[in-house]
Amino acid sequence: MTAPAVPVGPVEPLQPLQPSRLPWLRGRGGEGVLRLNPTLVIGLSLLVVIVLAGVLAPVLSPWDPVAQDLTASLQPPGNGHLLGTDQLGRDVFTRLLYAARVDLRVGALAVLFPFIIGTTLGLLAGWFGGWFDLVLMRVVDMVVAFPSFVLIIALVFALGQGTASIYIAITLVGWVAYARIVRGEVLVAKEQEYALAARASGLPTWRILLRHLLPNVLLQAFVFAMSDVVLSILAIVTLGYLGLGVPPPTPDWGSMISEGQNFVFTKWYLTAVPGLAVVVTGLALALVADGVVQRSGRR
Repeated sequence: MTAPAVPVGPVEPLQPLQPSRLPWLRGRGGEGVLRLNPTLVIGLSLLVVIVLAGVLAPVLSPWDPVAQDLTASLQPPGNGHLLGTDQLGRDVFTRLLYAARVDLRVGALAVLFPFIIGTTLGLLAGWFGGWFDLVLMRVVDMVVAFPSFVLIIALVFALGQGTASIYIAITLVGWVAYARIVRGEVLVAKEQEYALAARASGLPTWRILLRHLLPNVLLQAFVFAMSDVVLSILAIVTLGYLGLGVPPPTPDWGSMISEGQNFVFTKWYLTAVPGLAVVVTGLALALVADGVVQRSGRR
């Protein structure tokens, strides 16, 4: 006896596997990174509120952040000034909003430059190794031997006050961390099956680096970048407090804290409010970074 024939439908041809792009942006079950992640949602919500407050500063407050009115100096909250006025009669709430715009922009750009430079150098060092890797790691060891905050302050002091000096100082000090992180990730990733298969297939080096390795090693660099923005903002606030940050009369949180310290016992909100803004911003960025790590399933 012969078995009855079983009807078989048309067979779909197998599709070639495509390299994953930024796989860490998916959850452990493949769902979107934002889905059911309270940590990330709370962090992003706080960050969006802070960014919108800075962007919409002219809409949220009618006052000029740099206009002085000595007849209205040190006014308490109320009477048209939500958080009162400082010693020069400037509206504190308005300056707080414009300072958010300044500090977030400078902090983000100050991290972007070392992120790009360090990631590129770390990717090349981890892949090619040899003398380039050896020289790069010796430079990294030399830079990390000194406290980063001390180096940044010293460089800004030598270069002079201004945002350009802040960018240069943070870039010169900050790229080494990204280079070390990405290099370590590449050393592991290039021994994985997908990387070995890509090399065996004869793909050009640039294609392997950009399409196969880079998306799989960016997680740690991205998480560190979120923390680095916090450190950059703290550096900017510290420089502003020391008089080396954003030139006056442009408002920033550090200069607001410095200017209000003389009235800390009588007008405590002059220092407490910008200090709280720094804390909330740092918390938001930390929650975003932690949320991304949670969704990726890596620690």
